[in-house]
Amino acid sequence: MADALEPSRLVAVVGAGAMGAGIAQIAAAAGHPVKLYDLRREAAQKAIGDIGKNFVKLADKGRMSQEAASAASARLTAAEGLADLAKAALVVEAIAENLDVKRKLFAQLEGIVGADCILATNTSSISITSIGAGLTAPRRLLGMHFFNPAPLMALVEVVSGLATDPGLAETIFATAAAWGKSPVHAKSTPGFIVNRVARPFYAEGLRLLTEQAADPATLDAVMRESGGFRMGPFELMDLIGHDVNFAVTQSVFQAYFNDPRFTPSLIQQELVNGGFLGRKSGRGFYDYSEGAAKPELHAESAAPPPSSVAIGEQGPLAAKLRARLAGSRIEIKRGERGVNAPLMEVGGAVVYLTDGRCAAQRAHELERRDVVLIDLALDYASATRIALAGADQCSDAAYQGVVGLLQAAGFAVTRLADIPGLAVMRTVAMLANEAADAVNQGVCSAQDADLAMQKGVNYPNGPLAWADAVGLTTIHAVLKNLAAHYGEDRYRVSPLIQRKVWTGTRFHD
Repeated sequence: MADALEPSRLVAVVGAGAMGAGIAQIAAAAGHPVKLYDLRREAAQKAIGDIGKNFVKLADKGRMSQEAASAASARLTAAEGLADLAKAALVVEAIAENLDVKRKLFAQLEGIVGADCILATNTSSISITSIGAGLTAPRRLLGMHFFNPAPLMALVEVVSGLATDPGLAETIFATAAAWGKSPVHAKSTPGFIVNRVARPFYAEGLRLLTEQAADPATLDAVMRESGGFRMGPFELMDLIGHDVNFAVTQSVFQAYFNDPRFTPSLIQQELVNGGFLGRKSGRGFYDYSEGAAKPELHAESAAPPPSSVAIGEQGPLAAKLRARLAGSRIEIKRGERGVNAPLMEVGGAVVYLTDGRCAAQRAHELERRDVVLIDLALDYASATRIALAGADQCSDAAYQGVVGLLQAAGFAVTRLADIPGLAVMRTVAMLANEAADAVNQGVCSAQDADLAMQKGVNYPNGPLAWADAVGLTTIHAVLKNLAAHYGEDRYRVSPLIQRKVWTGTRFHD
């Protein structure tokens, strides 16, 4: 493994915006002398002042000593011009996301810095190969993609273009690790790892909203309280800004030659057209104006618990449901065994974990009216909410029996419209599918795909590790059934998932 850059080596950062200032702070805290350059020198000076205040705050909170804070601040200087960066061992560019502007900057830098200087771009979406195409030595250009806010977010995507020297990529990987970050290697393809693999998190939420599965606040609650995500898709899109999120989706969609898997949403386009950009405009899926009413989360009213339930052995919920019902007055009986047996039977209702078919289809195929589907949860032992869908044919009495049982087990029960795959399951299946395709296409390893999604966007589990835990046969079935239901290539199964199902292997064996 390559060695990290020595802390005595000069690091230069071009661009004194939020990302550039954050990167400069990280490098200075790691012991490097840092020169910060911006076309507006006052912007660089202000950023250095703000970074110094951040170091003081960290010292006040006991996260670094007063001496270390003072020393880190002293290592920061504003550059008068690009010529001041001549002795840099690493230059990190954090300027506007514009290919021509970045090319021009790196062409200038190539004539200023030494032959051993590594050139890095913090781009989140532009091809590293394209940026380096005009350089005399494109081998020394790579991506060093930090996430906002850079001092707090652990992930750094180390992105190699076609011409990038693998040894230099290893040096930057080691350097990012020495700076206290969690680096991953990625190949320069649209969206790299995170911005590509994360698309289904937003896309499936928007699809659920389009099909009126529930309102945004209720769907967000399901994804948080059942799926374990820190934020639901709608509150996260409001935080990011719909103009930014929609632009990234459009960019990835166009870069992949209009692959239907990345199709943008008409709902989000309408929000952007109307100026409803989220928190920054005061209105998105939620109203952020002063005094705005907090949206109501929809959950089923209290239903009487059944006298008994027959619980099978299949699925991740069975054992944990038994434990959650311990101490209740509900008699727990032994349910049916077998691969196709229901998860449980409550009164006249049969309950299955969703497999990508809607409840109406399951009822039709089983020739049973009272079919209820239950959504995936990150951990059924600790989840506070669970989502259900009843078949259109299902009687209210049979459905309410299931509700009463789950409420007795301590769940808030949210009813979704009978949408195939429900909310958490279809989202996790599509995240795993996209991550699997990234691995299959050599963009990254399975380990790096999972690490990137956990460290870059705070997912509760890596999508491939999550798929392993759910079972790849289940994920495969969900995707196949979604594809059959919609008749869209959007839900095609990754060849890598298909192979693993055929061979009985997992991503993290």
